[in-house]
Amino acid sequence: MSKWFVSSLVAGLFFSSVALADGIASLKDFYHSTNSMRAKFHQVVKDNTNKVVQEVDGTMQLERPNKFRWDYKKPYEQEIISDGKDVFLYDKDLEQVTIRALSQTLGSSPASLLAGGEEVEKSFDLKNVNREDGLEWVQALPKNDDSGFERIMLAFKGQHLMKMEMYDSFKNITSIDFSAVERNPSLSLSSFLFTTPDGVDVVKQ
Repeated sequence: MSKWFVSSLVAGLFFSSVALADGIASLKDFYHSTNSMRAKFHQVVKDNTNKVVQEVDGTMQLERPNKFRWDYKKPYEQEIISDGKDVFLYDKDLEQVTIRALSQTLGSSPASLLAGGEEVEKSFDLKNVNREDGLEWVQALPKNDDSGFERIMLAFKGQHLMKMEMYDSFKNITSIDFSAVERNPSLSLSSFLFTTPDGVDVVKQ
């Protein structure tokens, strides 16, 4: 075995280890240094045959702890808002809002990964993942079997969250690409408050 091969192998293992270490470090840095976030997003959902079943654009905001807002704008309008106590899912086409206590939504959910706190490892097992795309990936495996998700993937570039992938128990994959990412913007408190419009049905869970 040549010295060149051995040195190349060792170097490859070393740099792979460095790359793999970045995902979890980036996630923890996200919790330490990002108190609020605002971004645009493009979401694609594929079924278990890899067929695209949904594609939608929108904007999102979050403010730690536990406040978030997702506005789906095209091709249909929907809002998901947390005021830190309750989560409101408003479907404008159905003229219906579903209200659920935040405590039932967080835990081992994707929302807890972004808007929750640094105690993420109480609900998830974290693992570094290496992909050849220049991003730092981390895999989060829910410890709660009832979460509805088999695993969640987050990708960072520097201090910015760039991508999110969610693999559910039905083998569907939801991929979210973030753009125009703003770290620690000043967000209005009203962004995380929901007022039920007149004539809209209310469902409490």
